[in-house]
Amino acid sequence: MRESSSIIVEDIISGSIGEELGIKKGDKIFAVNSYPTKDIIDLIFYGNEGIFSLNISRDQKNFSLTIPKGPLPSELGISFAPFKIKTCRNKCIFCFVMQLPKGLRKTLYIKDEDYRMSFLYGNFITATNLTKKDKERIVEQKLSPLYLSVHCTDREIRNKMLGNPNAPDILKDIAFFAKNRIYMHIQIVLCPGYNDGIHLTKTISDLYRYYPSVASIAVVPVGLTVHRKKNLMPVTKEDAIKTIEIIEKFQNRFKRRHGEHIVFASDEMYLKAGKPSPPLEHYDQLPQIENGVGMVPYFLYRAKQIKLTDKSFSKSKRFVTITGTSFFPYLKAFVDNLNKAGAKINLFDVKNTFFGETITVAGLLTGRDIIKTLSDNLDGDNILLIPDVMVKENENIFLDNVSKQDIEKALGIPAFIIKSTPDGLVEAITSI
Repeated sequence: MRESSSIIVEDIISGSIGEELGIKKGDKIFAVNSYPTKDIIDLIFYGNEGIFSLNISRDQKNFSLTIPKGPLPSELGISFAPFKIKTCRNKCIFCFVMQLPKGLRKTLYIKDEDYRMSFLYGNFITATNLTKKDKERIVEQKLSPLYLSVHCTDREIRNKMLGNPNAPDILKDIAFFAKNRIYMHIQIVLCPGYNDGIHLTKTISDLYRYYPSVASIAVVPVGLTVHRKKNLMPVTKEDAIKTIEIIEKFQNRFKRRHGEHIVFASDEMYLKAGKPSPPLEHYDQLPQIENGVGMVPYFLYRAKQIKLTDKSFSKSKRFVTITGTSFFPYLKAFVDNLNKAGAKINLFDVKNTFFGETITVAGLLTGRDIIKTLSDNLDGDNILLIPDVMVKENENIFLDNVSKQDIEKALGIPAFIIKSTPDGLVEAITSI
């Protein structure tokens, strides 16, 4: 078989099965069980047959390697170079990428519209660039679930929101996937004056027709930075209250019929409405927690599970940690309990002056705003605990390219990246 497309071995874990088999960094795997291999998904799909053979190119020479029954592709201890991502050609009125200033991490400016990233990592796509071959592959390889940005099922309104008058009818794609047993999680970015009110009601009703293939629906408020060029209205308290009322009517009906709520408002929607989030059991299996749906209730639930009387806290170490303004009240309640149990933690809420103070989530804070908040509020013996949602995974770099080391140098104190959970905070203050 001739090499046409391939996946490149980027790294191999020492002592792994892949290393024992003789696979090396830089190898190009261009076929699995005689099937051409375009990306990691092909390797996983065609390699899950028990015994599988690889066609490998190394130093311009091709050879075959047969792997005996036992290890799955995911168990070989190999990491691969990322594939080229399919990008978005829409010009959404609310696109966050188009609201970014210059000077941030380069990867932040990539407008991802790749069904493979949707399947692998839960990235939301509009499905406007799917080809016939893409859809056939999704069905053949059962790339399920997919995460779809629908926003509105009225085609005219949706296309206006997408900035793409030629976008296909999303309901036809959803019907196709449902017919072929592909599960979908749906996102609706609420933009007042476009897809709210009666349009939101119709969108949820239309999507519900494809339940259970449409497994969940999340409604999140549009995020607007000070750098936006489109004149969009933010979601007000009144908008949020009306939206939650619409969602709750559907939830009550769905719960009676199916034992599931199916449609959810994001945590931020409740914050904007000035209403407490429902209890954790209200969120079914937390299908869209990574989309900010149920994060607050889950944090509160985990915080209650920790028995602070069983913990031993250092009396000499003083910690500082940070969060966004929206999550501050919830984290403060937990930090107060930790301090009552003997810990010494000072919590600060960081206002987002970089993107604008309407952006209140911790994951969009910049290193510069953190330095600005803490610079006059620290003593030399403080230890800074930084939630991991604020930095790029494995690189410890903030959105504005400020590193953890930059913050340590600017503030003159040591800093540690910690898990953004109650357990992560407790583990840090008891082990550092």
